[in-house]
Amino acid sequence: MSDGLCEELRRCEVGQWWMKWLMVLCAGWVAMAVAMALTGCGPMTFTIGGSPEDNALRVEVIEKAEGWRNDRIAIIDVTGVIMNAHPRSLLSSGDNPVGLFREKLDAARADDRVRAVVLRLNTPGGTVTASDMMYRELQRFREQTGKPVVALMMDVAASGGYYLACGADQIVAYPTSVTGSIGVIFQTMSVKPALERWGIKPEAFVSGPNKNAGSPLSDMTDDQRVVMQSLVDDFYGRFVALVRERRPGIASSDLAMVTDGRVVSGETALRYGLVDHVGDLENAKRQALALAGMDRADVVIYRRPMTYVGSPYAATHIEVSAVQIGSGRGGGMGGVAEMPAGFYYLWVTGVE
Repeated sequence: MSDGLCEELRRCEVGQWWMKWLMVLCAGWVAMAVAMALTGCGPMTFTIGGSPEDNALRVEVIEKAEGWRNDRIAIIDVTGVIMNAHPRSLLSSGDNPVGLFREKLDAARADDRVRAVVLRLNTPGGTVTASDMMYRELQRFREQTGKPVVALMMDVAASGGYYLACGADQIVAYPTSVTGSIGVIFQTMSVKPALERWGIKPEAFVSGPNKNAGSPLSDMTDDQRVVMQSLVDDFYGRFVALVRERRPGIASSDLAMVTDGRVVSGETALRYGLVDHVGDLENAKRQALALAGMDRADVVIYRRPMTYVGSPYAATHIEVSAVQIGSGRGGGMGGVAEMPAGFYYLWVTGVE
């Protein structure tokens, strides 16, 4: 075989090798683009090998005070809809909000250098039980550690978000924060007339007259409405009692008004005693320092590995941009979280 022919064959082999790698690279970019489209460009996690411990929370110092080995203030974020479930889409899964909250509290509990917590809230609320679970976890943390907690309301801290804020020692709101929405919602609908219009007749065999109350396949009777309303009233009564206990500065003459389900700004919330201060993150940190008897402290947050945090504001994000209640599923596509039917401490307007 001539030298010229051999050289030509080598060139062909090299060209084919580069072509294969180019095709693999293009396929990877296409797959990533499809994945981002299906998840609504939300945060995704890809795990390659490793163990669950590799994804444990890490402590990150985001503000360093003067001095060496200072005490700490921990910022703990609660963002998105509060529910005891993993928000899922086709190719990604987020943290269970209740589980993540407990995990962060445990980290602050175990760190002797953490002397106070700033609970940063950006949530329209969530399910009745999940909101109560997180409130109880916060109360238990305060009682067991003696570490003060200052709640800081961001854009929205309504309904279940306000319920959780009531577990803090003090509440700070931005003047433009939206809060309140103290109340309960149970949302359902009946598709029975539409089905019957198409000749579809739904039937259910039940053990009692109230077993299918709230089913979209049947019309709710007056007796069933009484049953469901009694549950709403029960959960609402618990909410109002908590507000009355934890916010004694609210005048008795104003209590009915501020707990009628309306939302208010941070400025108005201060006027009626729903919050203690109007300010920002710096104000919340100063309140935490004062409650803990400190004059300076490092500020830390807890994060998953492989996430960059460059400032105190970098860690907060909203994972849920819209909510559909009553689908019976825990995940969605395109940024829409489908949540199970049930009772909610939730500002629905804030998430639709």
